[in-house]
Formats: sequence, structure tokens, C-alpha cells
Amino acid sequence: MQAMANSTTSFVPSGDNTRLLRDAFGQFTTGVTIVTASSDEGSIAIAANSFTSVSMDPPIVLWSANTTSRRFKYFGSAEFFSIHVLASNQDALCWETAKDMGALRSHNLDENDEGVPIIDGCLARFECQRFALHPAGDHHLVLGRVLRAELNRDLEALTFFKGRMSPQTSGAS
Repeated sequence: MQAMANSTTSFVPSGDNTRLLRDAFGQFTTGVTIVTASSDEGSIAIAANSFTSVSMDPPIVLWSANTTSRRFKYFGSAEFFSIHVLASNQDALCWETAKDMGALRSHNLDENDEGVPIIDGCLARFECQRFALHPAGDHHLVLGRVLRAELNRDLEALTFFKGRMSPQTSGAS
């Protein structure tokens, strides 16, 4: 039996090794979301994998927004937004959104009662009102109180791991 080489890298995060830190963060498989909001320029969207539930009572969710992103000014000031947990067949929509914050404008999306664009066919959707915004390094933590939610139990998840998206299937046949 041949011994495997040790592929573990230990490091102290610094400005000189941001790629290593990004790669370490990428070792955690996450779901993929698109966050939408409305603005004076029309609907805007951002792809985010930094999403989690925070509280059941009141119902609160969290995602983080990079403060150096051109999109931050819109999401940092949005009173209402929606978080869409993407299904395995929505990877093209995610890449489109990642490249262009206005990409969804051509999709003729419905809007919720607060005027926020809504994406159909997702695993789950959380329609939120901003609860709090907290600075955290080069990001802000955006907390939203869930006003309405929707889930679809028949779809599979789109996941992000080691810098790549892939469908996550249950393995059931």
C-alpha cells in the first residue's frame, strides 16, 4: 500500500495568502442563493452562498454582502429583499446574476407586495424586511425578518464546493 502525501496546509491568514484563505473557506459545501431587491435603477440581484437561518421567533435569516462590491450600495440600503435558495437546474441563472446585477431584468419576474423581484422554481424563498445591518470586516451582515416564505420539497439543491457549483442530489432512485 502506497502512503498518501500530506496535503494539509497550515497558515496564518494575511494579505499575502488570501488565495489560501479563500480555498480553505471553499472546503465548506454551501447552498447557493440569489438575493433580489428593487432600486431606482430597476431590479437588482446578487449571488450569495453566505446564507443561514438565525432565529425562529422572530423568523430571521442572515447573508453577508461585500462592501467593496458595486452592488453593496443597493443591498446595504434595501428595506426589503428576497433570498432565493437555488435548485440544481438554476446554475445558469446564478452565473448570469454573478456577472451582471441587472441580469434578471430581462426575465420578466413577478414582484411581491413590497416590489421585490421574485424568482420561481427555487428550493425555497424568503421574503424579508431588513432587521439589522452589521459591519464585519470587508462585509456587512444583512439580517432580514422573514415576512413570507415558500418551499418546494420536490427539487434538488444547487451547491458550491471548491469554487464550483454542482447539483446536490439525494441519491434516491
